[in-house]
Amino acid sequence: MTGTANGTASGATVRVAAIDCGTNSIRLLVADIDPDTGELTDLDRRMTIVRLGQGVDRTGRLAPEALERTFAACREYAEVIRAHGVTPGRTRFVATSASRDAENRGDFVRGVVDILGVEPEVITGDQEAELSFTGATRELAGAEHPEGPYLVVDIGGGSTEFVVGGEGVRAARSVDVGCVRLTERHLLRDGAITDPPSQAQIAAMRADAEAALDLVEKTVPLAGARTLVGLAGSVTTVAAVALELPEYDPSAIHHSRIGAEKVAEVTARLLAATHDERAAIPVMHPGRVDVIGAGALVLQTIMERTGAREVVVSEHDILDGIAHSRAAR
Repeated sequence: MTGTANGTASGATVRVAAIDCGTNSIRLLVADIDPDTGELTDLDRRMTIVRLGQGVDRTGRLAPEALERTFAACREYAEVIRAHGVTPGRTRFVATSASRDAENRGDFVRGVVDILGVEPEVITGDQEAELSFTGATRELAGAEHPEGPYLVVDIGGGSTEFVVGGEGVRAARSVDVGCVRLTERHLLRDGAITDPPSQAQIAAMRADAEAALDLVEKTVPLAGARTLVGLAGSVTTVAAVALELPEYDPSAIHHSRIGAEKVAEVTARLLAATHDERAAIPVMHPGRVDVIGAGALVLQTIMERTGAREVVVSEHDILDGIAHSRAAR
């Protein structure tokens, strides 16, 4: 399809750009969307590990080097957005956990505006959860897909979002448990990651995840969902390892179903491995090598608490929800 100056494509579709900036990574989606049917066609989808949340849990501030890594990715994304003819009015930039927590988030906002011409929306955990739910479940309708209501779990770097719903969101909660936050809180010693972690460190991470689930269950009826849908890099990487893929393949991962026993097996393997052993796994992104054990443990703990026999893995998540929200405007 050919884009036009106002960010629309030929026919009824709308061309949009969505950026999701989290604690560990920043991602871009440029897509054509039919606002009536919700059909989304990727034009460009990419991810960069920037570790924006480096040290935020300890200092409460975004580190200068983390900001510069993020701004470098924004410059790259600005070129892609311009090349596809998307206007600022059809571009939405959403910032999640790390920038929400930081004292100096004003520096982050000003930098993004200068580079992209759009102001990042530092959204609440509830808003983050709703966008994730929309992105993950918009296409889960039909006989070939698992039944709702769904429990959508988005395991990020700094936080994890829990959403229960069917055609819409019924309840949502965001908690400050993520793969980067748990790794820095429990595995970082004198500036280095403990490799592999001790049983005591693993128990401490699990205790944090269990405490977070206690909070979630106060407002979100986890037991009322029929299907667990897992999002984001920790979940998709666990799925890729479980499927023994020779390389990361989103089409093979999307809507795969990974059983609880397999998740536990992969988690144990990742937690017992050294840095080099994890890095040697063909599907492992270099930016996830040090934090994937914590992310996998969060997923395993959720499955054990909810009694889920399997997780339906989605490559579509908050990024797709952001795109849908811009197309609807």
